[in-house]
Amino acid sequence: MDEFMQAAIDEARQGLAEGGIPIGSVIVHQGRIIGRGHNRRVQQGSAVLHGEMDAFENAGRQPARVYAESVLYTTLSPCSMCSGAILLYGIPKVVIGENQTFLGEEALLRSRGVEVEVLQDAECVEMMRGFIANRPALWNEDIGES
Repeated sequence: MDEFMQAAIDEARQGLAEGGIPIGSVIVHQGRIIGRGHNRRVQQGSAVLHGEMDAFENAGRQPARVYAESVLYTTLSPCSMCSGAILLYGIPKVVIGENQTFLGEEALLRSRGVEVEVLQDAECVEMMRGFIANRPALWNEDIGES
């Protein structure tokens, strides 16, 4: 297991332990994690703190060149909001744990020149399948469905 995807999985597990949605993300620049986060919508009462957005927030303000040299790791295919942030900040590569439980905006990312790698990691799939089965209403809220 790649150490950076493992860090994203650790973030997802932390979110689940806090009563939230188990999606984690890290932003890596030159082999070092500069931002890490997990979905904290429940914990913070937030409308926007998906795992990727939390990682961006925790990375803090960075020069454009840092983002242009970074890789974002996320346990789940990024939604339209998170994909927009990836595009806005010019992240050139995204490594996704899995896209079986939710297929985000991978086609959009690719169409805009972002390299997208999907691992179909069994641990990521199982974590989301279990969560969706146990908390379907919360999951639907998180992805904007009723």
